[in-house]
Amino acid sequence: MRRAIELSEQSVIDGGGPFGAVIVKDGRIVAEGTNGVTLHHDPTAHAEVTAIRRAGEVLGTFDLSGCEIYTSCEPCPMCLGAIYWAHIDRIYYGNDRRAASAAGFDDEMLYREIALEPDLRSKRMTELLSSEALKAFDMWRSKTDKTPY
Repeated sequence: MRRAIELSEQSVIDGGGPFGAVIVKDGRIVAEGTNGVTLHHDPTAHAEVTAIRRAGEVLGTFDLSGCEIYTSCEPCPMCLGAIYWAHIDRIYYGNDRRAASAAGFDDEMLYREIALEPDLRSKRMTELLSSEALKAFDMWRSKTDKTPY
């Protein structure tokens, strides 16, 4: 956790956001990440997502089972989703989402939005061509040489 906090502080010094994350497997750090949203003009460049991408490269797998993530702040909904998709076993965090909000990051709003049905969210969502879009799922279901994830 201290390394994640150190990374969050260094990220601020380097011009990024105040977030850092490390992924650990078998007691050793396999990947680190900092927030590069403004540095890379990439709204997905959160510390956790960056660390997950690097861990996948280092370990040669998209399945990070057996890993733990230490992050300087409670993961936002995007990062939490990425952590679940990566199958990381455990999450440790420093600041919570209320501390993030007090620092100007409104993760709480995203948590509220995700809980709503699509037609109640502040961003308009419209389902289009669903019967045509289903073809890709049908193809996936029948594919015999797929790699499940």
